[in-house]
Amino acid sequence: MTRCGFVAVVGAPNAGKSTLLNRLVGQRLAIVSPRPQSTRQRVVGIVSRELEQLVFTDTPGLLDPSYHLQRAMQHEAIEALADADVVLFVIDASRPDAQGPEVLDVLGVAVRKPMILVLNKADATDLERRTALSQRFPEAQVISAATGDGVDALVQRVAALLPESPFLYNADDASTQSTRFFVCEALREAAFEQLDEELPYAIHCEIDEFRETQRPVYIRAVLYVERDSQKRIVIGEGGKRIREIGKATRTKVEPLVDAPVYLDLWVKVLPNWRRNVATLQRLGFTLPKE
Repeated sequence: MTRCGFVAVVGAPNAGKSTLLNRLVGQRLAIVSPRPQSTRQRVVGIVSRELEQLVFTDTPGLLDPSYHLQRAMQHEAIEALADADVVLFVIDASRPDAQGPEVLDVLGVAVRKPMILVLNKADATDLERRTALSQRFPEAQVISAATGDGVDALVQRVAALLPESPFLYNADDASTQSTRFFVCEALREAAFEQLDEELPYAIHCEIDEFRETQRPVYIRAVLYVERDSQKRIVIGEGGKRIREIGKATRTKVEPLVDAPVYLDLWVKVLPNWRRNVATLQRLGFTLPKE
């Protein structure tokens, strides 16, 4: 009998959830950034073994939201918890103030599925802190998503908890999400890398056109910002910054589509989009009901 199920990867912002998803799947699906809150929507990665299929869902970091985009992000994480057969709660072991599952109680979220605590970033944690955390969380799995240490053992623990089921997806699939989604993620990641301070949080990406059958693959994408001053920063003097963002994005996307890419990149102002419910819904975000 085979096993198959959904595994929600949750935790505080910047705990290494996206790095873990990429390590599990064996390819770069989720944005990885030293800045917290880079993941805005669920990212699905599929791991198929001989007798188990594990459908992992990377989620936005759990936080107390202060504006509507953050409310939508928290809703994504809570929905993933509700859909999961197994929950991985990832804890940043390198931080002395690392948040554990008590944050779920603070947010009023009850988890009724098997939950494994994961002490991540063991490679960046000294022995004293690691020992203290292991005493605090004695059942936790100690791993490093960056190096892969402990990840195979974690997968074994998860696989044993999955329900008996036929595989839900083709064994060759790496995700359930479209290429367009991952192009947008690559573009946002490039923006995070190229832009300073808070500006990347004001950026949203949409694909207007995707001609996958032509060579080079033609992609017309729009980066939305909230103010004209931000638009000028993203474009840069003489268009230098936007060209650098485009170049970095093509480097990420071409292996994904296995072809050269022509990226037609535009920047537009969408005032106050992070705090406007109607705009967020138009952009594909779901907010919790009041």
